[in-house]
Amino acid sequence: MTSTIFLRLPAVISRTGLSRSSIYAFIAQGKFPQQIAIGKRAVGWDSDSIDRWIEDRIKESCKGGKKS
Repeated sequence: MTSTIFLRLPAVISRTGLSRSSIYAFIAQGKFPQQIAIGKRAVGWDSDSIDRWIEDRIKESCKGGKKS
């Protein structure tokens, strides 16, 4: 069983290769997982949802970018 952890923004940027502004733009468009409040002034992302998002991008790329 894998453990789900919270990823902070620098880790999400590193893992996805996206910029901060791209991440928040994709969230606003509903194309990226929402951040989760983990404190009064801290947010994080569920590592499993980020991994699924990456896997979906890979699958989409393998299909030639066509959505089914």
